[in-house]
Amino acid sequence: MSFDGRAIANFVLDTCDSEGRAITNLSLQKIVYFCHVWTLAKLGKPLVKQNFEAWQYGPVLQYLYREFKDFESRPITSRAKKINPLTGHAELVEYSFDLDTQSLLRKIVTIYSGLSAGSLVDLSHVKGGPWDKAWSHNGRVNPGMIIDNENISNFYAGLRAPSLS
Repeated sequence: MSFDGRAIANFVLDTCDSEGRAITNLSLQKIVYFCHVWTLAKLGKPLVKQNFEAWQYGPVLQYLYREFKDFESRPITSRAKKINPLTGHAELVEYSFDLDTQSLLRKIVTIYSGLSAGSLVDLSHVKGGPWDKAWSHNGRVNPGMIIDNENISNFYAGLRAPSLS
């Protein structure tokens, strides 16, 4: 089962809060991306319903960026919301995962939230990786290029995940 990226973001933010770690929009984007990457590689299923785009500083979910852009480079202190079509009011985007997924996500968040935003960008920019392929497609820079799940699977399936076992 795939999830709205805002639900994953709220899980990341809640987990970081419980561990006493503050994160910015830039870090959040990369951590959500690596949650998606390793869920795809380890469990064989995409975590996020929507596609990531290749932006200058790495993979981004555009709607998630917009949700938290007002924080700029400050730590995020709110949670992602959605509009309830029946009431027209904003509601918190909730999450609920099976135990395997939740356990894997918690490990991923703990590992990656300990890294600086710059380190997360560097990890997402690895030469020949999914972001690099989308960003440099045919030698053209093309922000907004979709990062294909097949490219993510192919690239990360052969790599050893950082202490996720």
